[in-house]
Amino acid sequence: MHITTIETSSLGDRSYLIDDGAVAAVIDPQRDVDRALAAAGERGVAITHVFETHIHNDYVTGGLELSRVTGAQYVLSEMDDVEFRHRAISDGEVLKVGAMRFRAMHTPGHTHHHLSYVLLDEAGEPKAVFTGGSMLYGTTGRTDLLGPEHTTDLSHKQFHSVRKLAEELPPNVEVYPTHGFGSFCSATQSSGNESSTIGEELQANPALTHDEQTYVDDLLAGLSDYPAYYAHMGVINSQGPEPVDLRAPEPVDAATLRQRIDDGEWVVDLRQRRAFAAGHLAGTMGFELSTSFVTYLGWLYQWGAPITLIGGTSEQVLDARRDLARIGIDNVTGAAVSTHEHLADLALTASDVRSYRVATFADLAREKDVREIVVLDARRKDEHNASAIPGALNIPIHEVLSRRDEVPEGEIWVHCESGYRASITASILDRDEREIVLIDDDFDQAEQHGLVPES
Repeated sequence: MHITTIETSSLGDRSYLIDDGAVAAVIDPQRDVDRALAAAGERGVAITHVFETHIHNDYVTGGLELSRVTGAQYVLSEMDDVEFRHRAISDGEVLKVGAMRFRAMHTPGHTHHHLSYVLLDEAGEPKAVFTGGSMLYGTTGRTDLLGPEHTTDLSHKQFHSVRKLAEELPPNVEVYPTHGFGSFCSATQSSGNESSTIGEELQANPALTHDEQTYVDDLLAGLSDYPAYYAHMGVINSQGPEPVDLRAPEPVDAATLRQRIDDGEWVVDLRQRRAFAAGHLAGTMGFELSTSFVTYLGWLYQWGAPITLIGGTSEQVLDARRDLARIGIDNVTGAAVSTHEHLADLALTASDVRSYRVATFADLAREKDVREIVVLDARRKDEHNASAIPGALNIPIHEVLSRRDEVPEGEIWVHCESGYRASITASILDRDEREIVLIDDDFDQAEQHGLVPES
């Protein structure tokens, strides 16, 4: 048996292709199924089964599409209420896939109907377990995605589900979660390990090292905000996603760009944050294409609104479209390609191009010594409460569109933990023609330069 990991770092998730040399199963595939098909091609195997651990809240599944194009059985919990044909599976049921067997285990907590799948060898011995959003590396899946009325109950169920896995499986069984690699579906940051076993989790997982009430209390206390687009994922996945479209968007010219900006449409610049600061079309938003791109764009996005992309290369535009498709943002109505040096090609007049200053925390420390400076902290409230520059205005990035009126006029220095969220916030505030200074620096440098009081 061979396990291939398909990483989606932009969402902090993993999918898996498990094969016996002839046939394969895929667990929790992303919407861009070409990667799973390519992995199967490299292994020379046919995909005959697609398993979902749960109805996902952080991405649009590729399970239905993968089953369509391969003819594979699409396996979901018998308790899931979905609007498409599938193979329902119940707790304890075993499905044979070539020489492999997969046993379903009901492990509620992340969702009510959540399943884990135990991979058995020909002798029926457990070799691995695919835990979805249940047991993660050094943590567990969050329990508040179905609404506050379910959170406490699901938190207790999560505790017992992780204990069930640890009690029923041998210590040497390898653990393969879907979430926990930067996903907001994780209750807390995962351990950062690349692999784990049941035995290792017995030593590190809070559901296995704490008593039930302590685990629940700590989990509930640690839950922070999660992306607004999550509200749409479960609905799409229950109805059955449309086939993915990864084609290049239609090219648009300078006049069309200007009109779309003036009409209030989303025109998103994908270039590196410093290139955007040095010169960008007035009214555009800067979302540097990175592993955080789709999370924060999806968090701020007005669902269903048309989006036009500006990239430094055509490949950058295609990568962005793929990322957006993973969370169901399909209304990409055009794109333009430009480098900073040629940005004027996309501007109708010189006044169409704006810029702002980029600085460091060292710069802030020097200038605060001689004058009063307004600082905006774009981090989450829990981050700000843990450590902050005195007097800084805290508007988390996901609230900036609705709270722009709270930002005072004049010069604003914007920071976050690393500069990425600050760069998006700066680009949004720049649309209001404020005087922006982007602090593109790690927050630990604020402490190094005496901007944060010692705790």
